[in-house]
Order: sequence, then structure tokens, then C-alpha cells
Amino acid sequence: MRKDPVELLLRGLYSAALYLLLPFTVYHLVWRGFRVREYFKRWDERYASYPESGGQPRVWLHAVSVGEVNAAAPVVNALRAQRPDIRWIITTITPTGSQRVRAIWGDAVDHVYLPYDVPGSVSRFLGHFRPSLALILETELWPNMLFGCRDRGIPVYILNARLSARSLKGYRMLKALVGRALRTVTCVAAQSRDDAARFVELGARQEQVVALGNLKFDIHPPDPAPVLQGFRQHVPTGRPVWIAASTHEGEEQAVVNIHTRVLERHPDALLLWAPRHPERFGRVEAIAREQCWRVATRSAQQWPQADTQVFVLNTLGELMAFFACAQVAFVGGSLQAIGGHNLLEPAAMGTPTITGPHLHNFAEISRRMDEAGALRICADADAVGDAVLELLDDAQAREQMVEAGRALVANGRGALERTIELVTPQLPAPN
Repeated sequence: MRKDPVELLLRGLYSAALYLLLPFTVYHLVWRGFRVREYFKRWDERYASYPESGGQPRVWLHAVSVGEVNAAAPVVNALRAQRPDIRWIITTITPTGSQRVRAIWGDAVDHVYLPYDVPGSVSRFLGHFRPSLALILETELWPNMLFGCRDRGIPVYILNARLSARSLKGYRMLKALVGRALRTVTCVAAQSRDDAARFVELGARQEQVVALGNLKFDIHPPDPAPVLQGFRQHVPTGRPVWIAASTHEGEEQAVVNIHTRVLERHPDALLLWAPRHPERFGRVEAIAREQCWRVATRSAQQWPQADTQVFVLNTLGELMAFFACAQVAFVGGSLQAIGGHNLLEPAAMGTPTITGPHLHNFAEISRRMDEAGALRICADADAVGDAVLELLDDAQAREQMVEAGRALVANGRGALERTIELVTPQLPAPN
């Protein structure tokens, strides 16, 4: 097959730039390591250096971090149930994503970090694990990896594919390269028609793209009963409780200000505080103590006490169950231009949800929740505080939001079944 000379030129320039930047990846890992010690470990995987032979071929799934791993879990579980003979390799980029993979599947799947997108690392990764099928979650468009899969005859499916208008704008400088890489993909299974249209605008062919819905609607909430039972043994049902979930560093002062207002009206109120990143657990606890608030943590005290004013959720994998303990939830990543976090989790757990205005990563979900009356979108931190106070005082409004949220989640299901139908024919034949 005749090589595309423009592709060769663009790939060459892109790869040369990445090779020149490789020394900076070491600096990045060291810098992140001072905040999260796990970044000091497993560097060999970042550069696709593996100590043992690759063994049998696998189905490969890539999920950047915790949110993508959670979205992928029902797909992986359903496909593993159909074909228990298939070995899986699951890659992430973040240590928290790695921890989530191990928490869900343990050693039942192989797991490494995704290597940097330089040709040598890509070649070693694909040669070592020999995937027969590649499933990529959401918006991970690494050109050399996509071209590498094409060159080895590996079909690639981008599942739950999401491309915001903001991300599309960011890709425009590399559109000539990324568009060519996208056209090597077997199928882009988009979350919505708008996402599908943006993938086509970026360079995918119309026939490659299909809108299957959002896998996050097919959420399987954990049974909250064990957590609720323990929580209610220490916190009476009538006590005002709100949760600040997935907050970022720049939002922490806003949470302090809101809780100050809440305590002025409800002196017995309790804040459940779950920072987005584990490296912020200790700092958030310190910030709360600096306010002279009575603070407990999940890891140390396990449960809030009668006089606890702030309870820091400094463990992983328990956030959804604790949503059920709160009367109101604020979901962070939305008071800054981060783009928001999963709004369906509190809705699925029956908790009225409040968010800031920056929701470009969840534009379709937030629009649908807002139209259904299941979400309060606030212009700024002060408005978030107003909404928290209003909902804590209005049980009827809370109940209406709970009913709307649960109905929306139930009605939005179906993407999982459609995704399984799409992928199953591509699974490798049994040996």
C-alpha cells in the first residue's frame, strides 16, 4: 500500500518533537512524585520497558484515570463474562486509575501505565502485549499509537467517545495529523450526536462514527446500606449534611466559605469533603483544622462523631456510597475551567446535585440534568452557597430533584448494551 507522504512528514515532525521533549517527562514525573509518591515508581512502564516476555495476545483497553476506569468496568465485565478465555491488558495514566483497576479486578487482568507516544515505546508496547483488539475510552487520541495499531492490523474502537467544543479547538493545531490518525480507527462510538459531529469535524469519516449514548448512564450504584448504617449510628437522620465532592485546589477556599455560611444557619451541620486527588487529602484536613473546626477523617476515625463539623473522605472507592449520606451534593471541578466531574453518580444515589458553571466535559449530561430539574447550575461560588443553603432548608425541593435525577439515569441507560453489541463481533476467536 502506498504510503501517504504527508502522513510520513507529519508523523516525523511530531515524533521528533516528542523525542526532544522526553527529558522533560523525567522532570514531570519527579515534580509529580513530590506530590504523589506513586509517580516515582514504575517508570519502566512509562517508556515501555518490560522485564518479562509478553505471553499470550490480549484485548487492550485504555482508560486514563478513575472516571474512565469506572465507565469501562461494565463493558469489561460483560465481555469477560462472555469470553472468560480472553486475557485483558488495561492501561491507565494516573496512579489513582491504576489503583482503581486493581481494586476492581485485582490480578484477573494485566495492568501497566500507557507509555509515552514516541515510536519506540509504542512499538515495544504493541510488540510485547500483542493486542488483537484495542478499546480506548473517551478522548485519548495519541497519533503514534493509533498509527501503530493500524500498521499491525489491530482494530481500534474509541468507546464512550467525547470531544467538547473546547477540546476540538485545542486539537486544531494538530488537525492534519490527528485527523489522519482518526481515520485509521475502526469505529468512534460517541456519547452524543454533538460529540459525533465534532469527531467528524476533526477528521473522522462519517461512516466511522456512531452515537451510542453515554456509558455513565449505565452506572451500577453500590449498595449504600453498609455505609449508611454505620453513618447513621453516629449522625442522626435530622442533622444537616452536605458533601463537597471531587474538589480541586482552587475550589477549597470556596468550600470553606460555603461551610462557614452553612454553620451560621445550622450550627450542627456536617460537611463531608472528598478532594478529587489523594495528594490533597492531608491539605484539606489541615485547611479545615485551620478554621478551628472539629475534623475527623475516614482513615483515622472511620465515622464522624457527634461534634464533628468536617469529615474528610480520604479513602478511594467510597465516594458514591457517601453521596447517599448527604442531603445535598456539590460536585467540584466546576468552579474552575476544569470542565466538571461525573454528575450522574450523586443523582444515581438519590442526592440533589449542585455544580459550578464550568461543565464542558459534561455538557450533554449537565444540559439533560438541568432540563429535567435534577441539577442546579450556579454562576459562581456564592451562588453555590446560596443553593446549598436553600436545598438544606427545603425538603420538598430536594425530593423533586431526587426523583428527577433517578428518572433521568434510568431513562438514559442503554449505551452499555449497544456498546457490547458493537464490540463483541471483534473479539478474537477462541483458540
